[in-house]
Amino acid sequence: MSIKAEATIEDLYRLPENSKAEIVNGNLILMSPTGFLPGRASGEIYVSLRDYERRTKNGYALPDNVGFIVNLPNRCSFSPDAAFYIGKPTGGKFLDGAPVFAAEVRSENDYGAVAEEDMATKRRDYFAAGTLVVWDVDVLKEEVIRVYRASNPEQPQVYRRGEVAEAEPAVPGWFMPVDDLFV
Repeated sequence: MSIKAEATIEDLYRLPENSKAEIVNGNLILMSPTGFLPGRASGEIYVSLRDYERRTKNGYALPDNVGFIVNLPNRCSFSPDAAFYIGKPTGGKFLDGAPVFAAEVRSENDYGAVAEEDMATKRRDYFAAGTLVVWDVDVLKEEVIRVYRASNPEQPQVYRRGEVAEAEPAVPGWFMPVDDLFV
């Protein structure tokens, strides 16, 4: 009989260069690369957050593939597509704790009943870890940003093309036109 050990933070550090994963339910969950539109959207969110960071000198804008270590019963880490963090920098190590804001940009495989349940579970985990706002960004099908808040996690505010999305109270005074997510 073989006993499978639970994945550790050290396992995350040992991933091959440019790999992305999270630890969920003791398992290392690899995340596949994304396509043009979702990748560009996460980049646009990061650039907008970086401009906000520079303007306010409050917190840190972070791009895709940054690890956040959390201590939840079923999850040890997050790796959002873009994030805003107000904790202490950690040099080359993963960040300690959850971001105040996380953007999850849907890829081709992020549709259907199973994907919806997985994303809802991940949002609940974000909120349990201390994240205040999570964006569910859909640039492939509905072309919307659903803004979920810890204060009302089941009722997102939906922003469409032509509208300006925000992330209150996580990133005060920051906003982004939905149209900026598209070519």
